Amino acid sequence: MKPTLQEDFLRYLIIERGYSEKTKSAYEEDINDFQRFLVESGESDLLKVSYLDVRVYLSYLSDKTYSRNSVSRKIASLRSFYQYLLREEKIAENPFSYVHLKKKNVKLPRFFYENEMQSLFESVTGDSPLELRDRALLEVLYGSGIRLSECSQLTMSAIDFGSEVMLIHGKGNKERYAPLGSFAQDALQEYFAKGRSVLMTKYHKSHDHVFVNHHGEPITPTGIEYVLNQIIKKSSLDSDIHPHMLRHTFATHLLNNGADMRTVQELLGHANLSTTQIYAHVTKESLQKNYRSFHPRA
Repeated sequence: MKPTLQEDFLRYLIIERGYSEKTKSAYEEDINDFQRFLVESGESDLLKVSYLDVRVYLSYLSDKTYSRNSVSRKIASLRSFYQYLLREEKIAENPFSYVHLKKKNVKLPRFFYENEMQSLFESVTGDSPLELRDRALLEVLYGSGIRLSECSQLTMSAIDFGSEVMLIHGKGNKERYAPLGSFAQDALQEYFAKGRSVLMTKYHKSHDHVFVNHHGEPITPTGIEYVLNQIIKKSSLDSDIHPHMLRHTFATHLLNNGADMRTVQELLGHANLSTTQIYAHVTKESLQKNYRSFHPRA
C-alpha cells in the first residue's frame, strides 16, 4: 500500500530531522486533529486547504479549552507539515505561512459589517454637489482601501476608468495601483459631472485634485475626516467609530471573501506582510457562512 502524505512526512521527521518518537507522535496527533476538523467542515483533502480554512480553524481552536502553548504547537506542526508538502511540490503555497501567533493579545482593528456599510451609503443619497462628493468619497475609500491622506492627494490624471484603477502616491513616495470598482466609478462620474465642476466653476478654481471642499479648493485629510464623521452622525450607527475603519473594512471584507494575504498587502500599500496580518481575524458572519456552506448538518 502506498504511504500517505502524513506517513511520508512522519518518516521524514524521524530519518532526516532526527526527531524522537514522542515528538513524531505529537506531530501526528496535530495533523490528525486538523484533518478531522476538515472532514467535519466538508473538506477531506489536505492538499486543497486555503488560508480561509486556516483562519476558520484558528477561530475553532480559540473556542476550545486549549492553552496558548497548545495552539501554538498545533500551528507550528501544521506549518512544518505544509512546508514539507511545498518542498515536495504537492502544493503551490503553504496556507499556514502567514499565521504567526503573538504572545501578547493584539487589539484587532475595528471594521464595519456589510449592513453597517449599507447604512452609511443610505446617509448620502442626495444630489447636491457636496452630497455627490460625499458619496464618491465613501465609495472610493471603501472600494479601494486608500488612506485619507492618499485620497486628498488623488488627481484627475491618476484615475483610469478604462483600466479601472487609480495611481496612488503612498507613504515614502511609493506608487501603487488601487482598484476602482463599478460603484466607485459611477459615483465619481456623477460627482465630476454635477458636483466638482459646479463647485470649481462657482468659485473660479482650477486644479487637478479630485476631491474639493465647499469652496472648490483641494480638500485636506482633516477635511475628509470631518466629512466622514458627518456621514457617520447621519447614519444609525454608534458614535464610537472613526473614518479609518473604512480602510480596516476594505481589508477585512476582502479576506472574508477569500482574497489572499499577499494581494491585500499590495492593495493596502504595506511594505511588510506582518502589518497586513493584523486583519487576519474571522468575523462571526464569515464563520457562519463557511459553516453553512460546508457542514452537512448546517
